[in-house]
Amino acid sequence: MNHSAPAHIAARPVPPALLQHPPRRILLCQLRQIGDVLLSTPAVEMLHRRFPEAELHYFTEKKCLPVLQGNPYLHTLWGVDKKKLTTLWHEIAFYRSVAASGFDMVIDFQQLPRCRWVVGFSRAAIRLSFPPPWYTRPLYTHWYEEGEGYSAGQKAGILRGLGLEWQGERPRLFLTEDERHTAAAMLAEYGLPCTPFPGREQATGPLPARIAPNQPFFITIDATHRRETRRWPAAHYAQLMDGMVAQFPGCHFLLPYGPGEEEEVHALRALCQCKKQIVVPSAMLSLRAMAACMTFAAAHLGNCSAPRHMAVALGVPTMTLLGATGTEWTFPSPEHMDMRLGLPCQPCDQNTCPIGIACLNTLLPQQVLPQVVEYMHQFVVAG
Repeated sequence: MNHSAPAHIAARPVPPALLQHPPRRILLCQLRQIGDVLLSTPAVEMLHRRFPEAELHYFTEKKCLPVLQGNPYLHTLWGVDKKKLTTLWHEIAFYRSVAASGFDMVIDFQQLPRCRWVVGFSRAAIRLSFPPPWYTRPLYTHWYEEGEGYSAGQKAGILRGLGLEWQGERPRLFLTEDERHTAAAMLAEYGLPCTPFPGREQATGPLPARIAPNQPFFITIDATHRRETRRWPAAHYAQLMDGMVAQFPGCHFLLPYGPGEEEEVHALRALCQCKKQIVVPSAMLSLRAMAACMTFAAAHLGNCSAPRHMAVALGVPTMTLLGATGTEWTFPSPEHMDMRLGLPCQPCDQNTCPIGIACLNTLLPQQVLPQVVEYMHQFVVAG
């Protein structure tokens, strides 16, 4: 996530005098990925508090829109649909239409080419981002270094150029009651327990243990990832899940999946001895349907990908197995735990590995299970 800029490029914050007249419309730009867009929602909340009368618009890819829908702080969502923007002229026309909304401020978290088109067309008095390279510097009026630590705090660090400081706000994902009811009905059809966790999304500190030792519950498992350096082996997941059921007989698992991953999760289920306690949805869940199901989960366990950030946004405790990625993706609160070997090469942030992905392949279920059991007793299962 960290964007590197030459050390000689000093920060250029927005002068307070330029903010004497609050902006009427603000555009935030973050095209991808789904998890990164979700991690920008603390910045959305911070901007709303600072400029409560301003319309906040968001420019992203169409696939990312679901995690922003229903956000009460956002006025308008602009989604890039690559299937419709088939020519450069179609793209330029769309970017001009976004910029024509009359923004007083544009905040670019990414500086990808599509973002730069909108920034350039906007003519906003304030065009804020992280320090840009020399060849795009004329597009921006102000810049500030990203923050440190947790990834959402890094993104929000740009807002220090406006005098705003990240105070530990976590990502937010807003669901409707209808979405929750639909998810509960689906889970009931699959025979999964629908334990409600009232107020969990509003919690700001560690969550108390809520499940009685003999009470059934389920955990969402995110065992897939398109990058091998971020995907714990399926055989490891199978052994871990069997071990968890041996420790917690009431434990069930829900294995959602993305496009093209159905066979992968069915293969994982086939490796498990506890098949009767594993549910693979008969059809791929939408992002929002998966999120609604998560609200009834006792915890989330999986790889470093978007579902873990969705769980954090919903107040669901998380356990994440780390390979190529670092701990900056873990929300800094005890109910969000990551597990890794801590090899000298970690984190490498690479998509391929010349040494056989030792960070994941040699992180064995026998090493992970005791950590998971301890975690479950601390945050999930009472007694």
